Amino acid sequence: MDDAELLDAVADGDRAAFEELFRRFAPWLRGRLRQRCADHVLVDEVVQDVFVEVWRRRESERAARVGDVSGWLWRAGSNRLTDARRAQERRGRLLGRLAGLPRRHAVSAEEELLAHWGDGALDAVERLPAELRAVMRATALEGLTVQETAERLKIPTGTVKSRASRARRLLRERLST
Repeated sequence: MDDAELLDAVADGDRAAFEELFRRFAPWLRGRLRQRCADHVLVDEVVQDVFVEVWRRRESERAARVGDVSGWLWRAGSNRLTDARRAQERRGRLLGRLAGLPRRHAVSAEEELLAHWGDGALDAVERLPAELRAVMRATALEGLTVQETAERLKIPTGTVKSRASRARRLLRERLST
């Protein structure tokens, strides 16, 4: 099959034709894009994205509309590479700005309790009702997030939040007396 026939077969949903199109053009496209970009991982992602898009839009990509298949793939790959590099640059600039910000660490209620009351807080945690104790152990002592705690305890995230709130209230009451 020539390139035009192959692309028409892909447009008809022929997976074998798509695989042949990929085998025929992916190494070539990868090589051309690597001449423009030294980041091989990025180039591989771009090549994959191009072919995923070819498959997704296959019905509208007939040879008569596309013309030269290699030129069409080159334009698609080149444009995607440019977009990907710009996105990387934006992320890099954002991360650079974030790194320059002063770090602020908000002390959690649990950390405050442990720092202020020490071992007495651990004893108070152990005397909490079982469902509150499980949440406090996971969040305060193990450092799990609300989502991770919910997954571990197999309860909704809202339940984790309300139990943590009740547990903190109880701990404050018990430790302040």
